[in-house]
Amino acid sequence: MHDSTTEDLNIGAEIKAFRAAGHALVDQLASYWASLETRDVSPAPGEGGTPGDVLRALPEAPPEQGGEAYDALLGDLDRLITPALLHWQSPRFFGFFPANASFAAILGEFASAGLNVNGMNWATSPAATELETRMLDWFADLLALPERFRSTSEGGGVIQGTASEATLVALCAARARAVDAGVDPASLCVYTSEQAHSSVLKAAMIAGLASGPEDRARVRLIETDADLRMDAGALEHAMRVDVEGGRAPAFVCATLGTTGTEAVDPIPEIAGLLDALGGDAPVRPWLHVDAAYTGAALVCPEHRGLARGVERADSICINPHKWLLVNFDCDLFWVADRAALVRALSVTPEYLRNDASDAGAVIDYRDWQVPLGRRMRALKLWFVARRYGAEGMRAHVRRHVELAKALEARVLADDRFELLASRTTSLVCLGLRAGDNATQRALDELGAGRRVFVSHTRVPSVGGEGSRLVIRIAIGATLTEARHVDELWEELSRASDAALA
Repeated sequence: MHDSTTEDLNIGAEIKAFRAAGHALVDQLASYWASLETRDVSPAPGEGGTPGDVLRALPEAPPEQGGEAYDALLGDLDRLITPALLHWQSPRFFGFFPANASFAAILGEFASAGLNVNGMNWATSPAATELETRMLDWFADLLALPERFRSTSEGGGVIQGTASEATLVALCAARARAVDAGVDPASLCVYTSEQAHSSVLKAAMIAGLASGPEDRARVRLIETDADLRMDAGALEHAMRVDVEGGRAPAFVCATLGTTGTEAVDPIPEIAGLLDALGGDAPVRPWLHVDAAYTGAALVCPEHRGLARGVERADSICINPHKWLLVNFDCDLFWVADRAALVRALSVTPEYLRNDASDAGAVIDYRDWQVPLGRRMRALKLWFVARRYGAEGMRAHVRRHVELAKALEARVLADDRFELLASRTTSLVCLGLRAGDNATQRALDELGAGRRVFVSHTRVPSVGGEGSRLVIRIAIGATLTEARHVDELWEELSRASDAALA
C-alpha cells in the first residue's frame, strides 16, 4: 500500500535540508569571491598544482550507502576542490580569454538548475523557447546586428554552448545547402585563416570533411597578412584553384578577433569574393563570422566598425560568457536563413510531434543545434541584461579596454619589451626584445610565482622566417581593476628582470 504520509514527510525533510544547504552554499561562494583578491591564481604544488593531487585525496570507489550530510559535501568542496582550481574569476587572471561571471548570471544559472526543464521544443516548455527568442533579439539590438539576424526576419538566434558548437552547426547548414543545390558532398571545401580557432578544423572532422587533425585535404588554412588577418587575395586564389579542379567552396569562417592576437579578418573583402564567385561555383559559400570574444565590444558604438561586412554574413556567433558578465556556457549564434539550419539538423520522431510545431507556429530550438535536449540558458541572459542594462555592459567593456591601453603604453615605453601584434580591444601581445628564450624564462617565472596568470601563443616573425613566442595578456575578468594591472606589471617586470639576468 502506498504510504503517502511517509513519502511527503521525507520530501519535506529533504526540502528543508536543501533550503539550509542552499543558503550555506551561497554563503560559501560569496566568501570564495571575496577571497579572490588575496588568493594566488594558480594552485600550489601538493594542493592541485601537481598531477594526481586531487585523485589521491578522493576515494577510489563510490559510497555504498548514501545519506551523507550536505555539510560534509560543502566542506569537501572547500577543502579538496577549491584550492586545486585555476581561479578564472581572480582579478589577476589574464590568460586565454576571460570567463566572465556575475552574481546575476550565477543566480540565473541556479534558477535554471532548480527548475530543470528540457526546452528541446516549444511544447516541452513554452517559456524556455520564447524567453530565448526574446533574449537573442535583445542582444542583437545591444550589439547592433543587422535586421536579418532577428527572429522577426527569416533568420534568428539561438543559444549554443560554445563558439565551437556554433561553427559546427553553421558548417552543417553550409553542407546541407550545397548538397541541396546538387553538389557532391565529397567535393566540398572549407576555408579559414591560419590564425583561426582550432574549432574550425574540428568541425570539419566531425562533419566528415577531414578524418583527423593531419587530414586537411578539404580544409584550406589561408595565410595571413602583416596584421595576422586572413589574406583576401590568398583566399580568392585558393577558391579559384578548387573551382577549376572540380571542387566546391562551401564554407568560409572569418574571425572577428582571433584567439592568438585578436586580429580581425577583412570581412567586407571576403564577402565580396564570395559574391564574385558567381556562376563559377555551384553555390555561394556560407560565410560564418566567429566573433566569440571581440564581438562583445560591439555593445559600445565606438567599436562597431570592427563588424563592417557582417550584414553580408550567413551567420555570426558571440560568447557573452567571455566578456559580457554571463557565466559559462553561453554562445549566441545567429543565422540569416533559419530554414537552411533547420533543414540541416531537423529530425522529428513521432514522440516529439505536436500541433504547434506541425503548424509551423513556433520555433523548436532542437532543430538549431546538435543535441536534442537543452537547458534554460536564457535565464542568465535575462538576469544579466536586466541587472546591468546596456550602459552597465558598455562600462564593463570600456573599463577593460582603457586598462589595456594603459598597459600597452607601458610596454611601448619600456626597452625590455616589444609589442608583437596590434591591439584591437583588450588583448595585449608582447615579448622580450632579447628573444624567445628570454620570453620563455619570463613566462616560467610568472607561472612559478602564481600571483598572476597569463598565457602564450606563437605568431609568424616579421618577414615570414620562423615564429615568435608571445605573452598574451587578456584584460577582461569581472573583478579586474587598475590596481590588478599594476600588480601584473610588477610581476612581469620582476620575471623579465630574472629572465634577463
